[in-house]
Amino acid sequence: MSRAGRAGLPESVSSPGPGRGDAAGQDRGRVMAEQDDQQPALLDALAPPPPARLPAGAAEELPVARVLLDSGVPHLDRPFDYVVPRDHAGSVVAGSRVKVRFSGREMLGFVVERRAAPGTASRLSMIHKVVSAISVLSPEVLSLAEKVAERGAGVTSDVLRAAIPPRVARVEKEFAGLVAPEPVLTPAEPGPRRAGLALTSYGEQGWAAQIVDAVRRCLEGEGDAVVVLPDARDVEHAAAALEAALGEEQVARLTADVGPTPRYRAFLRLRFGLARVAVGTRSAVFAPVPRLRQLIVVDDDDSAHSEPRAPYHHVREVALQRTVQTGCSLLFLSTSRSLEVQRLVERGWLQEAAPDRDSRREASPLMMATADSHHRERDPMSRQARLPAAAYRTAQQALQHGPVLVQVARAGFIPAVLCQRCRSRQQCPSCHGPLSLPAHHEQSGTLRCRWCGLHHRGHRCVECGHDRFRAGVRGADRTAHELGRAFPHITVISSTADHPVRTVSSDPAVVVSTPGVEPIAEDGYAAALLLDGDAQLSREGLDVPRRVLARWFRAAALVRPHGEAPQRSGAVVVTAEVEELTAALVRWDPVSYARRELYRRLELGLPPAKRMLSLTAEPEDAEAFTRSAGLPEGVDWIGPSPMEDGRHRYLLFFGYAQAQEIIAELSRLRRTQSAQHSARAVRIVVDDVDALQV
Repeated sequence: MSRAGRAGLPESVSSPGPGRGDAAGQDRGRVMAEQDDQQPALLDALAPPPPARLPAGAAEELPVARVLLDSGVPHLDRPFDYVVPRDHAGSVVAGSRVKVRFSGREMLGFVVERRAAPGTASRLSMIHKVVSAISVLSPEVLSLAEKVAERGAGVTSDVLRAAIPPRVARVEKEFAGLVAPEPVLTPAEPGPRRAGLALTSYGEQGWAAQIVDAVRRCLEGEGDAVVVLPDARDVEHAAAALEAALGEEQVARLTADVGPTPRYRAFLRLRFGLARVAVGTRSAVFAPVPRLRQLIVVDDDDSAHSEPRAPYHHVREVALQRTVQTGCSLLFLSTSRSLEVQRLVERGWLQEAAPDRDSRREASPLMMATADSHHRERDPMSRQARLPAAAYRTAQQALQHGPVLVQVARAGFIPAVLCQRCRSRQQCPSCHGPLSLPAHHEQSGTLRCRWCGLHHRGHRCVECGHDRFRAGVRGADRTAHELGRAFPHITVISSTADHPVRTVSSDPAVVVSTPGVEPIAEDGYAAALLLDGDAQLSREGLDVPRRVLARWFRAAALVRPHGEAPQRSGAVVVTAEVEELTAALVRWDPVSYARRELYRRLELGLPPAKRMLSLTAEPEDAEAFTRSAGLPEGVDWIGPSPMEDGRHRYLLFFGYAQAQEIIAELSRLRRTQSAQHSARAVRIVVDDVDALQV
């Protein structure tokens, strides 16, 4: 070893040689003394810089506020220090809204906390304006929003836009002077986590009654509850049942449909502990209840539970994170079973709470599939008929005792038109959209484009030149028209997304509905006819079969159970050909179907057995972003796939163990590019199963 390498010392400081002991010792002592004199300066260089001096006019106590900016810019997704003005010392509280100056612009933000000293040596700016002294952001919700953003490679402020409704100033006057109760995040013992199954959707034994029972037990234990449902109609149904059982003052409705003022008032009632039960659509999963002990998600597989804005979180995933955060009880309640919930059951994270086979059989209607061998032998033409003889007979008999539900695939009169000669689907000559035949044009034969709205009189098929056409798909209006002629003395009611009907009486009627907007009958339907199943299943997509099955179960749950008395007995007829789906419906066993499908996905390496995400951007941006990402080995890619708008999309598939590392890397790359002002417009959607649909 050279002298320069010994003990890391420089060459000029060597060991003493023979005969140089005293002089060498004196030299060594002098050098060590010089090093000791220099050591404090070296330590000072490593020490953190002194905090910035606060300007005149700062608050005397806790003069620094950490503010989270309301910005979707990735590298600004952290709190910044600002000085609290002495004049506003009492109104700048954790969770309040303020305005601050950042890079010469005035920006909104939330106060995260107050501090005695800043965490930076940089010069601090004063808070420009206090928008509201009301604390709307609780520490629990902030922590939850940060976790949701982290999981979705997003920004915390984007999550908070979904969690906190827009401010209504006049409502805040009603809550002036109130103090939000301290949150209690961890109970003595974590609550049960269950996957339930609702067998009926009406009456005293419906899913609303199950919600009331669970919430009542929660309130008796001094806890608060949150119930999240897919749409405003379900919220109305559940809230009415809860208010009747617990009192209106205990329940707060969080939906956009009620309007901004009632929604903000309901939010503040929950924030200040004046209401203990939050009922609402997807944003209600963030409801600021201080003692969350029961969280219920209804129909978690409904597409309405997916947030359409970045970071595109799903209610199911937020509920799972909030359950881990608070230790509350969790219940997934549905008439069917999603694969994501079934995966958690298989792993033991959720308890199976579905009724046993005998209970399902007792509560279910009489189930018939016209495609089975028994009905096919009795009616050989049933394959070609839209309304087979068995379905017609069932409806005819049921109309003597109550309403009959008819579920169809599409709204409209004839939403798709085919050439009568060559059977080709007709498209608009202007925009190539699908041509339809509205009811008021049935006599003239004038077709209408469903995209651009143009009318085409005298249209001819571009394939063969023929001018006669037939219905490719019959919509709800056409079905109602045909059933009105088949049952001339019976009232026909049509319910679609554009004109939904919420409830119907127990009087005999034919109720034609598209999936998801079936009215609830007071005493249940006497029968349900599930038509157009094959038309729905003909669409391409990974989740098409299970979503069609979920629609069937939701409709069948509105029907009376099969009993001994004919006037109280219900029946369901399904006309689809896919035996696996119809068998699951006839046996009323969505759990077994979900388990089989989950293991198929496991063999194929598809969600939810695997995690995935989509990257969508302009071609050069998508390529550059994926090239810059330092992703680990074992990530499977599909793409780039060209989109209709000219952008390219990549699909990434990876295991659950790799998910955190991969998403963190994509988030890091986004922040880095954003800070360098080289950010590319890349859309990242984690668990984007819709990208696997057609």
